[in-house]
Formats: sequence, C-alpha cells, structure tokens
Amino acid sequence: MSKETLLVLDADPPPRLDRLTGRARILHGDESTLARQLPLADVLLVWDFTSDAVRRAWPGDGPRPRWVHTASAGVDHLMCPELIASDTVVTNARGIFDLPIAEYVSGLVIAMAKDLPGTLELQRQRRWRHRETLRVAGSRAVVVGSGPIGREIARLLKALGVVTALVGRTARPGVHGAHELTPLLSRADWVVCAAPLTDATRGMFDAAAFAAMPASARFINVGRGPLVVEDALVAALRNGRIAGAALDVFGEEPLPPRSPLWDVPGLIVSPHMSGDTVGWRDELGAQFVGLYEIWAAGDPLPNVVDKKRGYVPMHD
Repeated sequence: MSKETLLVLDADPPPRLDRLTGRARILHGDESTLARQLPLADVLLVWDFTSDAVRRAWPGDGPRPRWVHTASAGVDHLMCPELIASDTVVTNARGIFDLPIAEYVSGLVIAMAKDLPGTLELQRQRRWRHRETLRVAGSRAVVVGSGPIGREIARLLKALGVVTALVGRTARPGVHGAHELTPLLSRADWVVCAAPLTDATRGMFDAAAFAAMPASARFINVGRGPLVVEDALVAALRNGRIAGAALDVFGEEPLPPRSPLWDVPGLIVSPHMSGDTVGWRDELGAQFVGLYEIWAAGDPLPNVVDKKRGYVPMHD
C-alpha cells in the first residue's frame, strides 16, 4: 500500500497516531501554514476543531484533500461554498461525545432543580437557609436536535422521569418536526439545545422563542453559541421571562472577561466542556486511526457528513 499524505491541523496536545507510523506520510500544520500545505495532502485531520482556518484556506489554488475529518461533532467551522461543492468527503467524531454531553445536561437539570448553585453560595456565606426545591421526575423537557447527542440527552432525561419531547428538522416516529417547536416550548420546564449550527438554525433561540416559554422554564445550550441570540437570553433572564439558563457554548469563545454573561442572575456559564471527559482526546485519536484504516482499505467511511445540511444524516 502506497503512503498517502496526512495533514494534521494541530492543537496541543497532538493526536496519538503511532499506529499510522510507516503507513502514512504525516505533516503537521497550523493556521499560518495550512493554505500552502493543503495541496500536498490526501487527508486532512482537523485536530484543532476550534479553528476556522480550513474555511479560510480551502478556497485557494491547487488540489485539495480527498477526505477531511474533524475531531468534533459540529462541522460549521469547516464549511465554505468551495468545500461543499467539492468531491471531498467530510466526516466527524460522531459517537465520542454523546454520553458525556447527556450526563452533563442531566447534571445541570438536577443542579438547577435542586438549587445547587444557591447552596454553594450560601455555604460560601456561612448562611443556613432552608428552601424547597423542584422535583425532576414528572417535569417536561424539549430537546432540540435529534442527532445522536440529542437522542442520548433524551434517553437520560427519561431515565430521571422527565417527560421528554425530541425535536428535529423533520418529523418522524419519535421525533417532532421543527414546525412543532413553539407549542412544545409553551409547556416545557427544560429546553435543551443540542442542534447543529446551520443557516436554518442560526439564532433560532431568539426573543420570540424565550417569550414562548413559561416563566418557570430553564434553558440549556450544549450545541453551538450562535444558535442563541445572547442579548435576548440576557434580557429574558434579567426580566424574569424565564427562570434560569446554562450555557456551555458561546458566540465568542473563550468568553471575554468583559462579557455581561458572567454576571447574569440565574445563568450558569461553563467553558465548552460538556463533552470533555478524562481520556477524550485519546478516544478521538483512536477513532480517527480506525477511520483511516477503513479509508485506506477502500471501504465506505462511517460518519459521513451531508455537507449541504451540515450534519450526518440519521440513516448513515
């Protein structure tokens, strides 16, 4: 088997690719070198999945890799018209983050229902103040995003006794269509956003969406920051339009110290970590090596993204 050229858009720590030693010519690049290295590569591994360097470099001259894999569930940081129109196959890290993110969301639901942030703050103040908290079982959740992550979130919430509705792009058995979202929001105690970022979903949680929710509702976003109009969320929280929220993703990351989101009452801020458990990078590296072996053997790749839709269709 001839050696193919694998280009890695690096991040620290780098991926473990020992199994490919001697089987592939491995190049390493960064944002400053990617544009000139792309024509040399048969395969591109986007290990730095926080970078939009691929989107900026892809429209240049010369040949392009036949396969691009991103070590992330979302692919919005890659897509540009030239990549979408090309014959290049794009795959993602579907399967790595499903359960960790679902656990994280379940933890947030319990934390907000039982007012754990309030308990920790009262402990810090050395104040003994008894309160009553919410029962999770029997509450209602709407999970927006019917891919593997959304489905796993729904599964764990159901295990907690939460009555859960899953919303996707189109209706199918067990999944509500996007046109049903507003009436579902009106009855939700928990609204969880786990949708991919596409032209159709950008800004979908705006002032109208928050106005549709009950004042007792709490909102969680583990999808992508631009799915939410952050100013509208801040206004909804400050005005008591909804009861609370938790954001793990933001329009600007890292979240700047000057951002008003740090100080909004009732908002939990976490630094894009919902899917990152101990050993996650090793899992991502092992997944890519396995995919590379499938690709090198000439077999069909799993996790192939529909580049026009911006996600892996459920039938794949």
